[in-house]
Amino acid sequence: MHSPSELIKHVEQAINETTYPEYPASLYEPISYIMNLGGKRLRPIMLLMSAELFNGDLKAAIPAAMAIETFHNFTLIHDDIMDKAPLRRGKQTVHEKWGDNTAILSGDVMMVEANKHITNVGIHILKPALDTFNATAQGVCEGQQLDMEFESRNNVSIAEYIGMIRLKTAVLLGGAMKLGAITAGATPEEAELIYQFGENLGIAFQLQDDILDVYGDPEKFGKQVGGDIISDKKTFLRLKLQELASHEHLKRLDAQVINGDYATKVSNVTDLYNLYEVREKATEIMKEYLDNAFSALAKINVPDQNKKELVLLANQLMNREH
Repeated sequence: MHSPSELIKHVEQAINETTYPEYPASLYEPISYIMNLGGKRLRPIMLLMSAELFNGDLKAAIPAAMAIETFHNFTLIHDDIMDKAPLRRGKQTVHEKWGDNTAILSGDVMMVEANKHITNVGIHILKPALDTFNATAQGVCEGQQLDMEFESRNNVSIAEYIGMIRLKTAVLLGGAMKLGAITAGATPEEAELIYQFGENLGIAFQLQDDILDVYGDPEKFGKQVGGDIISDKKTFLRLKLQELASHEHLKRLDAQVINGDYATKVSNVTDLYNLYEVREKATEIMKEYLDNAFSALAKINVPDQNKKELVLLANQLMNREH
């Protein structure tokens, strides 16, 4: 079993070795640009770890890893357009650098490139690999649509929110791990268990992100602490508060929407979170999903040694401060 730091080298090498047509340059340059912006490469790494869990060959899993990473970066290009984001990983976003129209087209071509990668898996597993990849890609798009719809809705339930983050974030992690298992020749039952591990871990990871946005150390979080409060984002914490708060406190919460003093706004909303112990309730749910993930992993009948690096990485992800 390779460590994540060893596996990322395989991913980076595959990215560096991937070539795109030279003409028209303005269509393909943005693809190279975003693919080389770095990032944790978490999804392709976990795909490769899943392949190794079932004693698979890394080389055989690389096309699937590249499909997932290319697809993920395609979604980032289009998400940044929707969010009008100026920066991605500290650098200019594709639409800022090349304009919206080129960014849309480059993203479209990236989806084609992702499909080209997935068709490079072994012919004997092409059908299940394609089915898994397409189901994953479709789920992510559904999750993004729901996320946008929730912005203008005031009656979003916690169940709907969990469903949205499952699609937008967790399905990609679960799908990546299932693809890794498929490339290694795992049984459908084993592939489904590793999918459950990835999906539940993904939900726990996002819930932790919601918590860290309010309670994280600003030096370590890497993002503006309280950013979700400032933008009135419907996170688990916000929805739980709305579920629990008295009429008087709900009015106080509503008043913060128009509060232009961001420091006071963050402080006021955080005080309400503390009053209703929302952090503790979010942590409790997060731990439930984490337990679900490890329960699924425990059911996979491979030596514990094969699971070691995966367990280590999952624990690192969930003990992060950023």
